[in-house]
Amino acid sequence: MKKMQSTGLALLLALLGTAVSAKPTVVSVDALRADEKQRQTALIITQVMEKFHYRKPRVDDDMSSAVFDRYLESLDANRSFFSGRDIAAFEKYRLSLDDSLRTGRLGPAFEIFRHFRGRVEERVAFALQRLETNSFDFDRDEDYRFDRSDAAWLADQAALDDLWRQRIKNDILSLRLAGKAEDEIVETLRKRYESIARRVAQMEPTDVFQAFINAFTLSVEPHTSYMSPRLSENFDIGMRLSLQGIGAVLRSDNEFTEIQSTVPGGPAARSGELKGGDRIVGVAQGDDGDMEDVIGWRLQDVVDLIRGPKDSVVRLNILPKSQGVAGRTREVVLVRDEIKLEDKAAKSEVIETVQGMRIGVIEIPAFYRDFAGQAAGDDDFRSTTRDVRKLIDDLETSRVDGIVIDLRRNGGGSLSEATELTGLFIERGPVVQVRDASGKVEVERDPDPEQVYAGPLAVLVDRNSASASEIFAGAIQDYGRGLIVGEPTFGKGTVQTLVDLGRFLRSREDIGRLRLTMAQFFRVEGGSTQHRGVTPDIVFPTSKGAEDHGERSLENALPWASIKPARHTRHARTAVSGLREASARRVASSPGFRFLVEEEEDLIALEARKSISLRESVRRTEWKEREQARLERRNRLREFRGLGRLDSLNDDDDDAHLADADEDEEGIQRIMLEESANILADLITAERPLTAQVN
Repeated sequence: MKKMQSTGLALLLALLGTAVSAKPTVVSVDALRADEKQRQTALIITQVMEKFHYRKPRVDDDMSSAVFDRYLESLDANRSFFSGRDIAAFEKYRLSLDDSLRTGRLGPAFEIFRHFRGRVEERVAFALQRLETNSFDFDRDEDYRFDRSDAAWLADQAALDDLWRQRIKNDILSLRLAGKAEDEIVETLRKRYESIARRVAQMEPTDVFQAFINAFTLSVEPHTSYMSPRLSENFDIGMRLSLQGIGAVLRSDNEFTEIQSTVPGGPAARSGELKGGDRIVGVAQGDDGDMEDVIGWRLQDVVDLIRGPKDSVVRLNILPKSQGVAGRTREVVLVRDEIKLEDKAAKSEVIETVQGMRIGVIEIPAFYRDFAGQAAGDDDFRSTTRDVRKLIDDLETSRVDGIVIDLRRNGGGSLSEATELTGLFIERGPVVQVRDASGKVEVERDPDPEQVYAGPLAVLVDRNSASASEIFAGAIQDYGRGLIVGEPTFGKGTVQTLVDLGRFLRSREDIGRLRLTMAQFFRVEGGSTQHRGVTPDIVFPTSKGAEDHGERSLENALPWASIKPARHTRHARTAVSGLREASARRVASSPGFRFLVEEEEDLIALEARKSISLRESVRRTEWKEREQARLERRNRLREFRGLGRLDSLNDDDDDAHLADADEDEEGIQRIMLEESANILADLITAERPLTAQVN
């Protein structure tokens, strides 16, 4: 099943601020009704979506049906509160929610939520009562389906009771396997279940309205979302505070809070201990604060707990992606900090290849630009293009044979920087085309006719290279200016803008903002970077998991499209087939790539799994066998790198994929990079006879 993009900019912005929310109180059921302002806001959003969204959606019965399903999914993603009977009772609203949006009559959305709140209270009461009895047979051979996102709704209360019996049993077993004492297990789960009911009871009408409206916007396209006045305020706070926080993008995944990505230069990225797919299951303040279990919490509430003032300590209890839902957790200590420009600046190094060549590497974590410094008239303001230009000069002075641009994990940034950076490697011409909702196409061109570097070039990308990274890589590929190697990229080729909805009111009252998709990027050759991303000329065997990553994994993502190519000059280039074959031979015998591929296959198997045994002996055996297999893989890699063997995978070195290459003693982050340098060396060797003949 494709994933639903979390709303509110994936809550990145809330993680960047330091404001403390007022303590929430229980909202009476009778108060859960739409007010006049919300009815008016619904009308405005509907009109803005139909008129200005890139897709120009029609709000009709088909849209109503999609919103109906999405709204239920947003409330009960794992289908563990509503029964099939509940859903049948709601069916009368399936084809009328478009009328709710067009008229502002939001009664159905609030009625469904009030019913949901009652079902949550019932389920939690059952869980607490069942927890107190604590009479479970852990020798019984039965499986628990922990992922019910695409399962059928359970028929009735009796079926839900049995599901929750299994859930409680699994929760107890998971904490047992983590080494928790029995009394600690009961107390942890009691707080967990009570917090589920408490947080739903604290949801205000504005929360219900936002959930319903985003069920509409996400039924159109995954990057369009409504931000209430409170969430808009958090956005502004985050921007004013210069990105103070831990620097992570979070989203909800059923009842877990999942790290979507880390921000280059932020504490999370600098720690080297967090990566996309890891789950946050606990949060604690300071060096010795109590760890708060956050499984089942709303995403915004987890964010409120994580954020805090600069230089303060937050401790996260992490369930690594590599462990699966039944794995072992570990604690990560972070110091909240301001994300400084120099922390995400480009940097360079030189690699010696197996062919005896010196290949320069320029790592670009993000496309940054000091707009404030530029506006203040600072002649030496920092930018990606300026920094890379200096690094190129340094590398050429050291007489490298070629340059690799490393864009792995680069989620994008400034469009102008992507355009100007491309201009360092081409003489002149278009870089990217942008089509707006009216169909008008504008071409962004290289602003500087100087070609700073004309030598051999390769660009290394992975599944997390997105947006501006894809614009740069796509242009280099379309011009034939260099080789693209690695994994298919993320596939985000859309442009968003923030619309202040109050501008449509005479009173200019604050009614929130709409993050609206209003344009799409197209490559020089005419194809979009959307959905497909950029396919490398030489694809590494780690790419299997990339097929279900990025835009390709999101519901309602805009499809790939094409327009007329922009006029440009394409460079003649050596045939890739020979380079691809030489790389395949090296990769096939590489212990490093064997490690990456086996890790990837293990993660794919974990993510495909939807159920788990509730028999304790089976769980312990599965865990030990998997840990032993991971240990053997790790030790093979360490032997290849000339390092000593590990006796076990302890908390200090549990995660193989370190984000910080400076602490990556096993060279995991260098496996793809070293092969990219070898590929570029092959290209240089292949083209040298041609150069000699021309001369």
